[in-house]
Amino acid sequence: MDDKKENVQHVERFESVVDSDSSHSIRRFDQQETKRLLRKIDWVLLPFISLLYLYLTSLNNTRTNIGNARLSDLEVDLQMEGLQFNLALAAFFIPYALVEIPSNYMMKIMPPSIWIPTIMVGWGIVCTCMGLVKDFTGLAVARAFLGLTEGGLFPGISFFITQWYCKHECALRLSIFFSAATIAGGFGGLFARVLTMLNGKLGHPGWAWIFIVEGALTIVVALSAYKAMQDYPATAKFLTEQERAEVAARLAEDRDYLTESNDKKFVWAAITDWKTYVYSAMGICSAVPVYSLSLFMPTIIASLGFKNATAQLMTVPVYTLACMFTITGGFLADKFKQRGVFIIGFTMVAITGFIILMNAKGDSVKYFGCCVIACGIFPTVPQAIAWASNNVGGSTKKSITIATFVMFSNAGAVTSSFIYLPAAAPKYTSGHSILLGANAMTCIIATFLTTWFRRENARRDAIKPAAMYTKDEKLLDSEMGENARFFRFTI
Repeated sequence: MDDKKENVQHVERFESVVDSDSSHSIRRFDQQETKRLLRKIDWVLLPFISLLYLYLTSLNNTRTNIGNARLSDLEVDLQMEGLQFNLALAAFFIPYALVEIPSNYMMKIMPPSIWIPTIMVGWGIVCTCMGLVKDFTGLAVARAFLGLTEGGLFPGISFFITQWYCKHECALRLSIFFSAATIAGGFGGLFARVLTMLNGKLGHPGWAWIFIVEGALTIVVALSAYKAMQDYPATAKFLTEQERAEVAARLAEDRDYLTESNDKKFVWAAITDWKTYVYSAMGICSAVPVYSLSLFMPTIIASLGFKNATAQLMTVPVYTLACMFTITGGFLADKFKQRGVFIIGFTMVAITGFIILMNAKGDSVKYFGCCVIACGIFPTVPQAIAWASNNVGGSTKKSITIATFVMFSNAGAVTSSFIYLPAAAPKYTSGHSILLGANAMTCIIATFLTTWFRRENARRDAIKPAAMYTKDEKLLDSEMGENARFFRFTI
């Protein structure tokens, strides 16, 4: 009873701040003013956080660079053989996954402008050191430390976005943020090609310069982030007092007064909710294809008959198309306030691409298949994260659910390091089949969730429509998250 009373007081204090701030303005923002406010927030937040993720995925080895380094004799110089390259890839993912939940909880108790740049400095240092390794053991250890330092960024920024935007504004922003990964795929290939031209300079091979230069640039960006990174709306200096009040009022309405408390019981609520693990299963099935293609795309394209240097450049069109589809998908999902149908649609696109790649005879048609695959797999991840975050009530539970989603996704991504094995070259039929199956499972899970959410909303509406609940009734259910009687799931 005391917990309930404390929570109601917390919500009432939050509302009093909104009401107090709003008293300085004549009225709430109209539609045009709200659009201008959102554009202002977008131009301040999105370019910088996308740049951070661009540096994570491009000026860094986790997604594309180790694949490009492989084409520049990484394995030969480090005297690696058998599955050692795959084991080095896998060494990254376990620590990466383990730090995600504690890191997202840190986002609740420490300003993002401190936490995010600090972990960036860490991985920039480790990435630079990767250019100095001399053998397989050094590479594997470095990648493990890289996973430890990087693990907090993606779930942290994903949660950060949900604290600025309403439910049906998140998919586009998450897609823009995630599209940096697709830009990185193309840009990483171009940049890696340039850096390998430094081969032999100061006694370092070309692949080492990829890590040294890109790690150093990551540190520079991280140091600038201490000043450039924003925290949460209540302390945003780029907003006026009236704009901060409007953002707070919009978010309060969108969240239906569900608690923002940091109580650890909401951590437990997220961990024990069956839906968390269904979202996480969807995360695994959607992330494994993304990781696999990002790590091995240069190798796959090289197997089509292109030389190593050309293969790096031929990844650029693939990732450019993926970027366009990712952002367009996010825009349409927010416009129609739908999630499941878009995830189902994109997985079908990816499945079609794998069928083309596995059955086509000509290399040009197979290359087209790679483009189709990328256009299907990359948009699915931000859509899935947006869907999970939309359907979790309360910021602490949302934070832990997102972190769990990403943690399981990355734990599952360990398998991506072993999907494309040297023995399967050049057709890689087994690898393509596994990823086709992963996309099919994503489609099945999305269909299940869409059906369950639709039926649960109908059941709750039959008891009492959401619009009929008063503010007092909502406050009584404010600690119940998505189990609150008035909560309705995004389909």
